[in-house]
Amino acid sequence: MFNKFIAAILPYFPKKFIWIFSRAYISGVTMADAIRVSKDLNTKGMRVTLDVLGEFIKSLDEAEENKQEYLDLIEETQKQGINGNYSLKPTSFGLLIDKEVCYRLMREIVMKAASYNNFCRIDMEDSPCTDMEIELYRRLHSEFPKNMGLVVQAYLKRTYSDLEKMHDMNTPEIPTNYRLCKGIYVEPAEIAYKKYEEINQHFLEDLEFMFRNKIFVGIATHDRPLIEGAYRLIKQYNVPKNMYEFQMLYGVTPKLRQSIVDAGHGLRVYVPFGEKWFGYSTRRLKENPKMAEHIIKAIFYKG
Repeated sequence: MFNKFIAAILPYFPKKFIWIFSRAYISGVTMADAIRVSKDLNTKGMRVTLDVLGEFIKSLDEAEENKQEYLDLIEETQKQGINGNYSLKPTSFGLLIDKEVCYRLMREIVMKAASYNNFCRIDMEDSPCTDMEIELYRRLHSEFPKNMGLVVQAYLKRTYSDLEKMHDMNTPEIPTNYRLCKGIYVEPAEIAYKKYEEINQHFLEDLEFMFRNKIFVGIATHDRPLIEGAYRLIKQYNVPKNMYEFQMLYGVTPKLRQSIVDAGHGLRVYVPFGEKWFGYSTRRLKENPKMAEHIIKAIFYKG
């Protein structure tokens, strides 16, 4: 109850107050901030994926603006020699307003990335978007198979079945490419696993499916038991290093992150940025009220 109460009232606090917490997990407001953070991570042997904040828009004008910002971002990161790719949230491009406009705008971005032999990944959002985002992935993958990936969420009961259904896209020449995460959105028990042990079990089952079927996977977790479980599966299936990487959020568990790199595994850091950081932060609070206690601790810890 305390967490839900704090999560409910924090969005009404001044932005400067929320930024005390958010700045640890968001690279900054500007593209220059994201480039600076990305360069620093690259020097530490870590790749990045960049995300322009601004999902769940209300107009197609915003969708067009978000598209242009990504096109500018691709140009700048290529110019700066950043070792990274791009994460795209379809609701940033109007998925819930006009699916065809969303597809067209995202196709422009993927085509731009592909022109540099780079890569875009569709971020999976909450369950009302799941089918539409899988359909969007199929359409873009059919034209840009080397340049497209998708996020799947282990806590959804449908995920293993989705992996089986999408397996027709996987080939030895061009393996499909997924990011496997637990999932952050609050979903009903009818469609999502709720218990920690249960979610972890299905995460490792999904991961094993990918390794067994020679699918590239970004192992996105900060959970040490899952990382150790992934190590065991990598050894069991003798997975080559070019068929997986670990992925983590910017600002989260930096020591654990470094230990993965030190052990010789590839690692990519998710680097969000943008002027719409406030909406992103407050939405995450509503989606996961347990974050509230961490915010309070962070505020007092940092004085």
